[in-house]
Amino acid sequence: MTKTRSPIRSSVGLKAVMAVTGILLVLFLVAHMLGNLKVFTGETSFDHYAHWLREIGSPLLPPAGYLWLQRTVLLVAVLAHIGAATALALRARAARPVRYAHRKAVKGSYAARTMRWGGVIILLFVIYHILDLTTGHLNPQGDAGNPYGNVVADFAPERWYVTLFYTLAIVALGFHLRHGAFSAFRSLGQQTPKGERRARAAALVLAVALSAGYLVVPFAVLTGLVA
Repeated sequence: MTKTRSPIRSSVGLKAVMAVTGILLVLFLVAHMLGNLKVFTGETSFDHYAHWLREIGSPLLPPAGYLWLQRTVLLVAVLAHIGAATALALRARAARPVRYAHRKAVKGSYAARTMRWGGVIILLFVIYHILDLTTGHLNPQGDAGNPYGNVVADFAPERWYVTLFYTLAIVALGFHLRHGAFSAFRSLGQQTPKGERRARAAALVLAVALSAGYLVVPFAVLTGLVA
């Protein structure tokens, strides 16, 4: 008897895993971006929001219980997303193990060609971001009781290199989102020329909106608009 491969391990199943985890991560990015933008409402409001996140679910959940639950779900989603992407890439390579001596370059967007490297940059940035503004180990202030002050200290003018790294990571995220969202829209049935144009436009709007929403905060601090 031959073993039947689990549907989730098939190429279609792996693409579904990437789509579902991708949607989950995008929803988190949108919520996180909206939370970041509260920095423009002032220190008191921003700190209140940050402390409120730690109290969600109380008293059913312990202090910061919701945040740890959210982090666990996001970690599982990220690992599943990376695992599915890696498995699909390895299968694609195995399907054509011999490189052609003369092969015409495949036409594709910059985002599609740099999808994997963009994913690596984003992963490294997430690790740095957690150590910086979550645990405070890499933050010049690192005061859990003053989230607003941590943000201002992090993107201060003299730390322009942090803002530069942040910008590069967000740009990589934008390209990653544009290609990923376009692929997801196509998977949902946007296969006609008109549908493809709509999918490209929607993916571009999503990528630009999220990138701008994340970049406006560090540049506001860098230029003194937020201090």
